[in-house]
Amino acid sequence: MAKGEGGEQYSNASLLSKPGTADGIKLAKNHEHRNRLSVCNKICYAIGGAPYQITGCALGFFLQIYLLDVAQLDPFYASIILFVGRAWDAVTDPTVGFLVSRSPWTRFGRMLPWILLSTPLAVLSYFLIWYVPVFDEGKVIWYLFWYCLFQSLQTCFHVPYSALTMFISSEQKERDSATAYRMTVEVLGTVLGTAIQGQIVGMANAPCLPGPGDILSELSNSSNSAGLDNTEPVISLEHTKAAYMISSGVICSIYILCALILFFGVREQKESCRPRSEPMGFFQGIKLVMGHGPYAKLVMVFLFTSLAFMLLEGNFALFCSSTLGFRNDFQNILLVIMLSATLAIPFWQWFLTRFGKKTAVYTGSLSVIPFMILVVCIESSLIVTYIVSFASGVGVAAAFLLPWSMLPDVVDDFQVQNPGSTGHEALFYSFYVFFTKFASGISLGISTLSLDFAGYISRGCSQPEKVNLTLKLLVSAAPVCLIIIGLIILYFYPIDEEKRQGNRKLLQEQR
Repeated sequence: MAKGEGGEQYSNASLLSKPGTADGIKLAKNHEHRNRLSVCNKICYAIGGAPYQITGCALGFFLQIYLLDVAQLDPFYASIILFVGRAWDAVTDPTVGFLVSRSPWTRFGRMLPWILLSTPLAVLSYFLIWYVPVFDEGKVIWYLFWYCLFQSLQTCFHVPYSALTMFISSEQKERDSATAYRMTVEVLGTVLGTAIQGQIVGMANAPCLPGPGDILSELSNSSNSAGLDNTEPVISLEHTKAAYMISSGVICSIYILCALILFFGVREQKESCRPRSEPMGFFQGIKLVMGHGPYAKLVMVFLFTSLAFMLLEGNFALFCSSTLGFRNDFQNILLVIMLSATLAIPFWQWFLTRFGKKTAVYTGSLSVIPFMILVVCIESSLIVTYIVSFASGVGVAAAFLLPWSMLPDVVDDFQVQNPGSTGHEALFYSFYVFFTKFASGISLGISTLSLDFAGYISRGCSQPEKVNLTLKLLVSAAPVCLIIIGLIILYFYPIDEEKRQGNRKLLQEQR
């Protein structure tokens, strides 16, 4: 996160307000010390962001291929589950944000009780997403119900957690530092989610099923039959189902542990926020946040860029296993991308403090485009795919880090322009997530449905050429176009480094 001089400026302003008095100096020092976060506080706060990323990464990379090849649902029904689940998730975000903003203060705070109480059922529903029921007729309802329930409960965790950033300290320098810790842990969470799900499932990956074309090809090349599945498979589909349940059990355990560390390791500071405005209605809240120009532009920018990366995330596993033919290596390719993103976070942290957040978005988003194009143009080479995936991870890190870095700037800008309207932080965060999730639901639904139209074959050793072409469009052409649209909108985003620093000074004077 961009680290400014917020704490020092606040201290200086306090000293000037009581010139020459020992009481004024003592009061300023006490206030600054009270709002300073320890390293332990920051780590505990950061760990709370891991469950959202671990589960989100596992679902994003593996749910589509799980529904198609393990649960063996028709692609049409899989597209309905993915779209409705994401759309429902999107609707719950502003709803929960609205409820959180009207929640009374408790002795644990206003955000932390939501986090603690939502965890048990969220863990249960996540586990049951990865269970294949014994019945066939109600499979679609089963997955739709548990997926929607998990998304609702996870929203009750993540929206308060996101808004908690504004309540752990009134010093922007401390908030920026805590957010940097959070982003590091969250990226590590994506690596952990990819590693746990990918490696456990990869060890029990059921072999593909040869189609008519594969069998004819195998017979014609029987003299050197190194090809498809000409030996009795050692691993069955039942082993793969069990592997998915084991990985989900491990992730559920981590989810609970992280929630407990957050609850007991972070103290919500009531005095860090100013008096709240009168509660407002739901649609009034929508009008309030979307009526703020910089916020609307920022939402649109990351609506398109996040849509691009979600298309890539949701279809890359299928692209690697079906189009490139790396059925037994796709989980390792995904892990390389996330490891590269983790290693690139410190670089982007330095870059945005040196050149500004807006420049960092342009550089990071544009840097990934050549590799999106290259991965579909090269021949099927595992080594080249690993190299391209590692380079792509650098751009993915920028897309991951920068949205949450810029959102507090927009909230601060709103508070400067509307000093009498306070206590709406949860609304800004929840509506921001709402638009990105709704768009991702549309993208996942359309992409899976397009595979159905192209003739996708569940667990097929090879796919029709139309499926391969569709996957190339979904992981390359479509994301590139969406990134370019987002960057065009970013050009009109008004908060640069100069205005951000000016808002910071004005807020310190108001406090």
